Amino acid sequence: MAAVGIWMSRPIPPSVLAPSGALGLTIEDRHGAPLRSTRAADGSDTRWVVYDRIDADIINAFVAVEDKRFWEHHGVDWLAVARAAKANLRAGQTVSGASTITMQLARLLRPAERSWTGKIAQALWAVRLEAHLGKQQIMEQYLNRVQLGQGTVGVAAASALYFGASASELSIGQAATLAGLAHAPSRDNPHVSPARARRRQAVALARMQRLGFATRDDIARVRTEALASGGRVTPFSAPHFTTRVLSWIADSEALGASGHVRTSLDITLHREVEAEVRHTVDVLRDRNVEQAAAVVLDNASGEVLAWVGSPDFWAAKDGQTDMVVSARQPGSALKPFLYGVAFDRGYTAASVLPDIPKTYSTATGPYQPRNYDRRFRGPTRIREALASSYNVPAVDVASSLGAGALLQTLRLAGFQSLQRDAEYYGLGLALGNGDVTLIELANGYRALANGGEWRPWTWRLTSSPSGAPPATAGVRRVISPAASAIVLDILSDPAARIPGFGTSTPFDFPFPVAVKTGTSRHFTDNWAVGTTRAFTVAVWAGNFSGHAMEGVSGVTGAGPLLHRVVMAVSRHVPPGVLTTPAEVGAVSLPVCRLSGLRATPECASLMEWFKRGTEPTREDDWELGGRVHLPDEYAEWAQHGQRSSADEVTRALAAARGDIETAERLTPTPDSIRLVPRASGPAPFRITSPLDGDRYAIPAGVESRYASVALRAGGAGASRVRWSVDGKLWERERWTLTAGTHEIRAVSARGDTAQVTVSVDR
Repeated sequence: MAAVGIWMSRPIPPSVLAPSGALGLTIEDRHGAPLRSTRAADGSDTRWVVYDRIDADIINAFVAVEDKRFWEHHGVDWLAVARAAKANLRAGQTVSGASTITMQLARLLRPAERSWTGKIAQALWAVRLEAHLGKQQIMEQYLNRVQLGQGTVGVAAASALYFGASASELSIGQAATLAGLAHAPSRDNPHVSPARARRRQAVALARMQRLGFATRDDIARVRTEALASGGRVTPFSAPHFTTRVLSWIADSEALGASGHVRTSLDITLHREVEAEVRHTVDVLRDRNVEQAAAVVLDNASGEVLAWVGSPDFWAAKDGQTDMVVSARQPGSALKPFLYGVAFDRGYTAASVLPDIPKTYSTATGPYQPRNYDRRFRGPTRIREALASSYNVPAVDVASSLGAGALLQTLRLAGFQSLQRDAEYYGLGLALGNGDVTLIELANGYRALANGGEWRPWTWRLTSSPSGAPPATAGVRRVISPAASAIVLDILSDPAARIPGFGTSTPFDFPFPVAVKTGTSRHFTDNWAVGTTRAFTVAVWAGNFSGHAMEGVSGVTGAGPLLHRVVMAVSRHVPPGVLTTPAEVGAVSLPVCRLSGLRATPECASLMEWFKRGTEPTREDDWELGGRVHLPDEYAEWAQHGQRSSADEVTRALAAARGDIETAERLTPTPDSIRLVPRASGPAPFRITSPLDGDRYAIPAGVESRYASVALRAGGAGASRVRWSVDGKLWERERWTLTAGTHEIRAVSARGDTAQVTVSVDR
């Protein structure tokens, strides 16, 4: 007896009371709406519900049917035991077991054989349970473990199966039906035998009436109700998203004691986005567009608000392919990250880039980038180059910075799908030749909206009612706040995108949105991303099969889908105002539209933003006396343009100077634009990168092979150049930075020489 007393005094091990490994799972949206329910591996359906969320009628019904003195006894009902013993002796066999709810729970927790010894063990366990648990805890454990037929375990699963309702909202008749099932769930449930189920319901109601849990009117009303609604079809909303959730959850033990997972998805918004994705495919089907996808992120928390992997999850062909996590080439959608790191390396939004024919030597052979429309626009400011998505200037910047620097920035921005090294991607990385996913793209742009800081996105609900800031785990800086703000300012500038996209686009919104598009090389993928202060939307249209679309660009393909989704999200989440460059310390001053240099009275000017310390100090000398004096590197482009089609050069220069009307008309060269070479004859041979006196610092955290600078020469004889550094032959096109002062020498094909001195800080 002493040993029994010691055993009784010990607390119940938590492992005994923990939900079993056979828990099913209910995935919910951020507001608690069910998205999807699954059964456990053994086919059972267990959904744990806490006591406070169980309808009182259910509790009363089980007490009336199974253990009317539950709230009074201490585990064993001795009155019931005496009554059962008398009945069993009279019948000569066991006709009543006198098991209390606590004893039944003991059998569920610690199964024992049905014998007198088993009964004694149950009674001892029941007394121990009562000694260490409250009555509500015991009732919660029992109602979540009792088997109620058709593979359901617990009142929550049974409520969903038989009535299509939760355990917190049953009628008194439905509660009586569940209580009536506990005695013989496989025989008396309404799906097997409605007649027997109705009789058991009547017995339960009669017992509830005797105990004061039901009135005569209640019982009369129940007689008019359907026994069971047949239950609703198990929900399966947001199928791509919930499929991913299931793959992220290793097993049900990760769910805790509830069997419920509250996700960040907003199912109302998600369904609106689904409708827009389907509409896009319907509209573009005649242009050989069969698929589309979209994802929406909350910028502050990183929570997924909508996730549509394809137009129809149930489609026989590729329906279950999830484009949100399928890696494809994003095209120009990666350019903002290139220019963002460029702004941190000394470039500005006013820097002029050469949009002219140029050939680069690469590991795979000569590479000559081309713009989407096959035109060359000559001198092009970065603001226009990025907003209008020109390819040639982007490759020029990538060549200067190095593919390694761009790859490192993209990986900092979360593009983990870019698994190969920089040599593999080469300069084409600036044009999106590496495969990335839609969720990576969305979260990368979210980093831009968050001041250049990357944070992980999440599918779980993390918002705090107290307004606590999001967790800082995993935060890393991609680019500076000023560089991010200037990139966003460019992407939200409708005037800057006119030369590339025209005056009518789907990217005009009633609030600030930074927008970028991208198209893969073979026109199989079309992307568009839009970010506001509060949220980011990324969409894709194309073909999983790899077949090319027909006549689809960012403006006609993914662009309209982006516009509709952004507007849909704005009805649920106030978009806010993008961070302005001024908020993060950038300065504004007037520059000439053509040269990007400090404005003078002779040039058309505009206001431009600069990271502090990068403002131009030189006044414009490109436009003097009504003439345009272009640098030597544009001579061939200008002469070719005048020789073959004067209006092409006119158009490019007029656009650069902000004269969009002239650029669109493509009229002959006006008197106000007269191209004047800076010198007669070929330009002298010279080194154009690096420049004499340049000073470099090796960026922290950058692999040494990626800390490099391009070696370039211009002028007569620059087609073939022999390079040397500190007197030693250098045969590669990029020089790896080494601390100290260095002399770089170039010898042209004609034997002309040029030399510069540069320094690299330790």
